[in-house]
Amino acid sequence: MLLLKFGVFVSFGFSLFLLTYLVLHTFSFGKRQLHSKAEATRWKGVAYAFSLGMMPWEKESAAKHLPTYVAGIFYHIGIFAAIFYVLFTAASLSLSEAILSPFRVLLAVGFICGTGLLLKRAIKRQMRYISCPDDFVANILVDLFILSGFLFSLLSAVIPVFYILAILIFLYMPLGKIRHCFFFFYSRILFGSYFGRRRVLPHSQTSKS
Repeated sequence: MLLLKFGVFVSFGFSLFLLTYLVLHTFSFGKRQLHSKAEATRWKGVAYAFSLGMMPWEKESAAKHLPTYVAGIFYHIGIFAAIFYVLFTAASLSLSEAILSPFRVLLAVGFICGTGLLLKRAIKRQMRYISCPDDFVANILVDLFILSGFLFSLLSAVIPVFYILAILIFLYMPLGKIRHCFFFFYSRILFGSYFGRRRVLPHSQTSKS
């Protein structure tokens, strides 16, 4: 068991290192020179990108598919809850029942939402058409990881499976689409910074009317 715990932290460190390298590597493409004069501060756009800019009414695709949007939110909450849970337990720390009970709910809801999104991708012809094998592999792997975390919260015998799946997740993360959980924050900063500078974000009431 000690070897698996060690493997969790080594794979997590490897994943974090490689994801950081991938982000820093984007700077090698050079910085685009902006000739237009700044109309506002970048950080207003960044603040908007991480707050109101995440709301469904600010995204046309999300507004038209609200159940999928909500399921995606709970799915990602479940993923981060599972990651926190595996790191916490691998460090030989224990959660009180008062904290563990909400975690069970988050993991259970996350697994249900993840499975629902997987079924939607598999059943809907349009979704299958734009999907690649990585979409299915990543979804299945993460769903099993969340499920094993939920089962481990009830049955301690599941702990080796939970750790093995965590190691697989961390090793796969920089290589597949799961890395978007890291690039998401970076891309939102770039998005908010650029359009905040142009005063496109946040939207003014006049521009929206």
